[in-house]
Amino acid sequence: MGTCVICFANNKGGSGKTTTCANTGSALSLMGRKVLLIDGDMQMNLTLSFFGEDDVLEFAESGRTVYEAIVKEEDLSSYIRKTDDENIDVIPASTLLTSIEMDLFTKIRREFLLSRLLKKVKDSGDYDYILIDAPPTLGNWVMNILIASDRVMIPVEATPWGLFGLANMTDFIGRVQEIAPGLDILGIVVTKADERKNYYKQMRETLSELDEIHVFESVIHVDSSVEWAQDASSTVVKYKRSSRSAKEYMQLAKEVDGLCQ
Repeated sequence: MGTCVICFANNKGGSGKTTTCANTGSALSLMGRKVLLIDGDMQMNLTLSFFGEDDVLEFAESGRTVYEAIVKEEDLSSYIRKTDDENIDVIPASTLLTSIEMDLFTKIRREFLLSRLLKKVKDSGDYDYILIDAPPTLGNWVMNILIASDRVMIPVEATPWGLFGLANMTDFIGRVQEIAPGLDILGIVVTKADERKNYYKQMRETLSELDEIHVFESVIHVDSSVEWAQDASSTVVKYKRSSRSAKEYMQLAKEVDGLCQ
């Protein structure tokens, strides 16, 4: 297969989107896949999953983040950072992404800017997967990310409000597909699950009624190991492979890999 670009998106905060993106990338790397992660969220949590705070500050001071690439309209190749994992590279984020909507407003064909700047990297064949973490918003920047992607994964937290906004997200994706018909929804993945809660069962029943959207068999349960990994600037897949969530992310990555072949 060629390089597959997957965006992780949900307009509701707290969905486990960044954690799922980071750990899916780590799991794919352990399967021998070469992965590039692009942090498109101004909170920079994806970047912090692979680098310490000092490194992140250095990236910002050097002006070599995805934000500067977009503003300067420069090819993304020179913005790639190596990690300790030989199979994982990262293009870091910046807090300056808070102004990205205003910056994009001045650009010609602004919806396609990220796609254009990513083309050389994608066409190089250096990566099996390019995973992009989108911010929990719906606007020109998220539209850019979706248009640059082949597939989109929607993490949904297993809480009473977990499905809140899902209809808005799928409607937004539908509008993007009108100008980017090659974009497909890879599926919904349930995160932060606690099967002892009644609302978990209700949520699963609601998702089972979705006819046109795939729901991953892999479910990511609540696990304190995830927080310990984040505190160590790591992914749980690397930090504690014996943990329940690490095993679940490994299984999710196998599902993703199978669907993208």
